[in-house]
Amino acid sequence: MPLITIDGKQIEVEKGVTVIQAAERLGINLPRYCYHPGLSIVGQCRICLVEIEKMPKLQVACYTPVTDGMVVHTQTPKAMRGRKDVLELLLVNHPLDCPVCDQAGECYLQDYYMKIGQYDSKMVEDKNKKHKALDIGPHVMLDSERCILCTRCVRFCNEVSKSNELGIFNRGDHAELLPYPDRRLDNNYSVNTVDICPVGALTEKDFRFEARVWYLQQTDSICPGCSMGCNVSVHTNTERDHHAEGRRVVRLKPRYNAEVNKWWMCDFGRYSYQPVDDSSRITAPMLKDGKGGWIETSWEVAIEAVAAKIKKALPLKKNAQVGIWASPQMTNEDLFVLRQFNQKLGFNQVAIGVTPKEKPFSDEFLIKEDKNPNTRGAAALGYNLDMEASRGIYRLAFDNQLAVLIIFHHDLAAGFDPQHLATALGNVQTLVFVGPNRNTTSEFAHILLPAASWPEKEGTFTNFAGRVQRLHQAVAPLGDARPEWQILKLLGKELGMSVPYLEAADIFAALGQSVPAFAGLNYERVGNSGAMLKG
Repeated sequence: MPLITIDGKQIEVEKGVTVIQAAERLGINLPRYCYHPGLSIVGQCRICLVEIEKMPKLQVACYTPVTDGMVVHTQTPKAMRGRKDVLELLLVNHPLDCPVCDQAGECYLQDYYMKIGQYDSKMVEDKNKKHKALDIGPHVMLDSERCILCTRCVRFCNEVSKSNELGIFNRGDHAELLPYPDRRLDNNYSVNTVDICPVGALTEKDFRFEARVWYLQQTDSICPGCSMGCNVSVHTNTERDHHAEGRRVVRLKPRYNAEVNKWWMCDFGRYSYQPVDDSSRITAPMLKDGKGGWIETSWEVAIEAVAAKIKKALPLKKNAQVGIWASPQMTNEDLFVLRQFNQKLGFNQVAIGVTPKEKPFSDEFLIKEDKNPNTRGAAALGYNLDMEASRGIYRLAFDNQLAVLIIFHHDLAAGFDPQHLATALGNVQTLVFVGPNRNTTSEFAHILLPAASWPEKEGTFTNFAGRVQRLHQAVAPLGDARPEWQILKLLGKELGMSVPYLEAADIFAALGQSVPAFAGLNYERVGNSGAMLKG
């Protein structure tokens, strides 16, 4: 393997590795605009110039393969001067509108100007005018004047999404990024172009002018949109209420995981945060009054009401049963506590999922047909994924055989005929809905218990491949909402069952000790990139 020296540090790398890639392995971060590790290399922007001994001219680090004995210098006056000249050329026609640009605070032009620029511009002519604020897709806006023609977005559409919507038109200083005629940037991964744009040329409609990035906090988490389990960063705004119309979670960004989603995520999952601060959130325990309205109450009163109905039903198992409709939207920790709850109280009418009436969209890249993030985790915990269990509980409800039915998260209208559903749920003597948001099913409930949404709790999901991955709490639960395991702890206490855990980490540790598929796992072992189930 070639042995290369960069800034006095030696490293052995595989044949075909470029200088910029070798430098990264040494912790040397060279400036770049066009280079992205997930895209083909074009050597377009020239900002990564370095000096290589025995070569008379500066070389482009992203395009130059290493050779044995190569000696590279990245911080010499000649290299720095070359980058400074390239930066000046890139800014010749770039508008100086940083104060109103959404990319301000995370713009490579700003960063590199402060590091290697800071020159007096020689440009006295008027700048070329190009298209501004173009609506090019359902989620993306384009400002061609800000574009530096790095072609990252073009290559993404050609190589990753394979949808081929974007191109570079015209020549010389009139060249600009535009969609092809009669095309829109409307593929299922379109907002990734905003993520990889190094400047403010491509911006996301939902985030546009909503919050300044320096007010945002970032938290690692997992996308709940499907069983792929894409790694994401949750960007929250809790310091300035007037930003983003009071929304706390303002955007999701993909987080690199080589084993799952690499650098990307789909647009469906990207907007899975929207229900978190939606007006449909259930923020306090609610009891239905006799007129069809809701009365807000305390946890103590609501839990006592649920427990009283269960206690009344337990002695009458043959004629009036208790049904539990769990959800693979729940974390492993929630499902583990629910499993103990069911076993100790003897509940045997337990379902976990709902078959959708229409086949969900999927593709061969990231989007999975299963729109639940923890189906594999539920199976590893011993839940019966056979949809006959769900149909069985539904039949019991329809036949007026359920005294109490506790439904977690589900909107059953997605899987059952609305007219029959109304009859079935109407026949349940006490229907308890546990979830973060109101839906069609919750309107039939007699008691609502507010559950924390996924960015509001600690826990783990297990993706379709069996990779257990961490969720970290990004914001506090809205109102009086609580994680499902805490709700079960309150209910268990009223029913004479102890749930001894104080936090999610305790539950996962117990899970790792008692469930064979999770044997030996704890939060430390799961880490930031996840850990595989056993077997």
